[in-house]
Amino acid sequence: MRYAYAITAALLLSGTAAALSMPSVGGAQTAQNEPTVMAATAPKPGAPMSFADLVSKLQPAVVNISTNQRITQQAQPNPFAGTPFEGMFGQQQGQGNGGPVTREATSLGSGFIISPDGYVVTNNHVVAPAAGVKGATVDSITVTLVDRKEYVAKLIGRDPTSDLALLKIDAKNLPFVKFGDSEAARVGDWVVAIGNPFGLGGTVTAGIVSSLHRVTGGGAYDRFIQTDAAINQGNSGGPMFDLSGNVIGINSQILGSQGGGSIGIGFAIPAVDAKPVIEKLMKG
Repeated sequence: MRYAYAITAALLLSGTAAALSMPSVGGAQTAQNEPTVMAATAPKPGAPMSFADLVSKLQPAVVNISTNQRITQQAQPNPFAGTPFEGMFGQQQGQGNGGPVTREATSLGSGFIISPDGYVVTNNHVVAPAAGVKGATVDSITVTLVDRKEYVAKLIGRDPTSDLALLKIDAKNLPFVKFGDSEAARVGDWVVAIGNPFGLGGTVTAGIVSSLHRVTGGGAYDRFIQTDAAINQGNSGGPMFDLSGNVIGINSQILGSQGGGSIGIGFAIPAVDAKPVIEKLMKG
């Protein structure tokens, strides 16, 4: 199973067909624009002719997340040390005597704003030190909005068990989205994913709920929403929306091809599991 996020390094590779218009959606909200409560008896919307209206309302609340990391490793001794060839093969500081070498790396992922004062939800593995790499530390986390404004984010808390994390940026009156009822989702329902695959921020894909309560590895929170919406590296931490504009899942993993791209099998943490964890992290 692959996490749907990307990591690069500077010095080390580390409805129905008859539906003619978009149904009313909650969309990204602001403090001055609370969502309209839909009647409990309202029918579920069918497939729209276009997702454009939905996306235009939701996209401002989806963000790109990047981390700057330092990776310190013990280098192998320079086999040419003490010879005329010692400095000819790109040896870095510390390598001549097998000392520690520090390299820089950057991870890329997605997230979404859940409050007008800047709380941002993402996956833990997006903001955690590089998995499986000893000596990796995260120096900074940057959140980039749809208008390309960048903010240095504070890590409020993270929960490795559920693979969730909560960030905070210093901003006000931000567009935001809300968690929906993932328990109401049915196999065959339309979903929309927005994220930052391969660093291509603001990418939108759509598909259906392929399966519910999918087990991928036996963890405590292992009951994912499976979807055929294209999810790739960098989508991790991004939202999965229903057609009412609510977050019903957090895109987290993919069953990838050998090249690492989407093969139409992606997994999202359901909102029913994510929301209590995020609320706990917010309370500290």
